[in-house]
Amino acid sequence: MSYFIVIFSLFFAVILFVYAKKGRAFKRTSLLFAQLFLVCSLSLSIILIGKNKDDITNWFRENIQLTDEKSSIIYAEENEVITTFNQPALYEDFVIADQVLIDAPHIQQMPELPRGCEVTTLAMLLNYHDVDADKMTLAEEVKKDNTPYEIKDGEIHFGNPYDGFVGDMYSFSNPGLGVYHGPIAELAKNYVGDRVVDLTGHSFETVLAFLNREEPVFVIINAAYQPLPESSFETWLTPSGEIDITYRQHAALVVGYDDEYIYYNDPLQYELKKAPKDEFIGAWEQMGKQAVTILKES
Repeated sequence: MSYFIVIFSLFFAVILFVYAKKGRAFKRTSLLFAQLFLVCSLSLSIILIGKNKDDITNWFRENIQLTDEKSSIIYAEENEVITTFNQPALYEDFVIADQVLIDAPHIQQMPELPRGCEVTTLAMLLNYHDVDADKMTLAEEVKKDNTPYEIKDGEIHFGNPYDGFVGDMYSFSNPGLGVYHGPIAELAKNYVGDRVVDLTGHSFETVLAFLNREEPVFVIINAAYQPLPESSFETWLTPSGEIDITYRQHAALVVGYDDEYIYYNDPLQYELKKAPKDEFIGAWEQMGKQAVTILKES
């Protein structure tokens, strides 16, 4: 109804301005009402934008294709369950509360690391566990795949994020991608050893279980926090084989949930964010169910 009033007001404002411009009778009255309709439509538009800011932001993220000057990381095939971790019998071993919210550090990747969402998110996770690790040090230490970017016979050849960070993390001037769960878990083990648990391939209920233990979870997702259309992906050739990639890939630290939303720290944002639960989980599953956490010290 509000949208109808905005359109209605704009329409009549234009009609009355045109009527007044032609110099017909009631010119002054027409101008007055035209201005009133225009003010009404603008005021309602501002109110509607304010109320629907998150929806509008998500729409732009989803529908405006990002160029290489955005975090550009890779789409994952569905991963096999990491066999070194036995998924708990959730409803026997854990109490799953209706809602959880963990107070975890929030670190921004910009301006130093335009493509450094993964190491910045890992820094949040390590800092939560009182480990002195900063994003710039992690950026230096994370395993790299130095395969050069090339186009041969119309096909893109580049590194594989399963093997290490691909491309330039520090600048958009050079090609760059990102890194997946394996090298991130490996790097985390350098700091906390066997306390690292790679949850990749397990269900999202397992993520919820660790949140109930007050252990935040690193995830690979996309910047829209909802499943992407097939058109958002393309195939690249890497030394390890073909892989489907998307320029929308992102990383975040999951810190809570309730009946409707998942709550997370986004390294590109400055405050706690939330996304509808079904959309968040769908986006996470689309990126291969990649997740890493750290156990508390016993």
